[in-house]
Amino acid sequence: MAHQTESHAGRGEPTGHPPAHSPGYEWDAELVPPGSGRTIRPEETCPVEIALAAVAGRWTTLVVRELLHAPHSYGTLRARLPEISDKVLADRLHALCDRGLLTQERLPGFPVRTRYTLTPAGRALRPLLIELHRTGERLAELAATDVRHLPSA
Repeated sequence: MAHQTESHAGRGEPTGHPPAHSPGYEWDAELVPPGSGRTIRPEETCPVEIALAAVAGRWTTLVVRELLHAPHSYGTLRARLPEISDKVLADRLHALCDRGLLTQERLPGFPVRTRYTLTPAGRALRPLLIELHRTGERLAELAATDVRHLPSA
């Protein structure tokens, strides 16, 4: 089967739409305030891309959710998320540390324990997770009432 592509005019703009950089083009000021969000392709400096990268990866939002309540050890996180595999949990914790959203602290004593705590940047994800949850509920509600999704008689 051949790959089909969408026809675009100019610099990646859909046919029939003025290019975002042309005179007369109006940005939605609430959706795209002036500055780094006004781009015509994904940029790593775009605030939306930064926010999406922060919570990227299966289980990441759940790990962050648990850590928003309080710092936790690895074992506590495993107990609070019993279906996550050790590998995935370790990967998510490592990625969150690399993104500057989480700190890892080795606690004294034997056996050695580790405590994970969200940084201020990690705690800043709270409103994003709340809004993602609200939006997901709304989308599920709309899908449930959409006649295209109702079973045929």
